Amino acid sequence: MLDMLRKLIGQPTKPAAAPAPAPSTLRQGSIPPPRAPSYDSGLVPALKNDHQELVALFEQIGRTYEARRFHEIPALLTAFKTRLEAHLLTENVRFYNYVESTLRDDAENLSLIRDFRREMNTIARGVIDFVKKYQAHADAEALMHGFLADYRTVGGLLVQRIQREEGNLYPLYMPT
Repeated sequence: MLDMLRKLIGQPTKPAAAPAPAPSTLRQGSIPPPRAPSYDSGLVPALKNDHQELVALFEQIGRTYEARRFHEIPALLTAFKTRLEAHLLTENVRFYNYVESTLRDDAENLSLIRDFRREMNTIARGVIDFVKKYQAHADAEALMHGFLADYRTVGGLLVQRIQREEGNLYPLYMPT
């Protein structure tokens, strides 16, 4: 499991044994500088693929609702939430950290990226709140009241987020 997490955040799957630091280079209690995030040419295509999978799962939830198969919705919501959280983790750890690192000397663009990141996280919280709300109230009666309006609102947020990421944000991910 840890190997999968290490792969997700771009670290080697088997951590190399660190050589013992020379006594003269590290003082007791000092922390080595953080490692700069590295560029991965496959990251943006993988994130775009995640978007396709998330949209497909979200559409499946809508079709399941329309077919009145309410008992299937909690499992679909769980699958969607799990996939979304994995995507968000990848974006936050690998994408945003890299872009912020490459723009660290450009205060104006760095501020813009951080504002964008906050906005995207707000949208993500709205989507996660929707999923949690209807996971907790998955009976047919609860789903009949409010689900469709919330589903459409969240779908709009999801589309907005994907369009802005792919159109405005992902092009900033370039090798240094």
